[in-house]
Amino acid sequence: MSSPPPDAGTIAAVTVRPWPLFIDTAALSLPISFSDATYRINKNLRYFAGNYVLIILFILLITLIIRPILLVLFLIIFAGWIYLYFSRNEPLELFGFDVDDRFVLGFLSLVTVVALLVAKIWTNVFVSIGFGIVILCVHGALRAPEDQDDSPYGALLSESPRGEYTIV
Repeated sequence: MSSPPPDAGTIAAVTVRPWPLFIDTAALSLPISFSDATYRINKNLRYFAGNYVLIILFILLITLIIRPILLVLFLIIFAGWIYLYFSRNEPLELFGFDVDDRFVLGFLSLVTVVALLVAKIWTNVFVSIGFGIVILCVHGALRAPEDQDDSPYGALLSESPRGEYTIV
């Protein structure tokens, strides 16, 4: 008696960028400064957010392989998040009543926290998220965004390998 979610293929295409684009080695280069690296991380985090989330979730699920019951439990919880929160464009309807998104978010958060407390896998979660953030930062800093010319640092970033300064 709930509203059907939209087509899963269209949702994935909107939030997750194509994997060949994500791992394109031709787009990798070293940033020329710390500010360029932070700019790249910020742009790539926005552009590849879905890919980064999937990588972090995959790392978390890999750490749960030694506990198959917990793996199944958290796969069900993740499916609940995707079905009830991320994949809907219209309000959730149960028994003819619209359910507020804040209630759905609170319910899913509570279920997730209770499952984490009962399963006692906080260490796995923190290590997985930490490792995922390291991967996110390395990829984000090394991958040059397509709109590098629109950098807020503009002419301050020199492309010369000798490190020449531009006139400000």
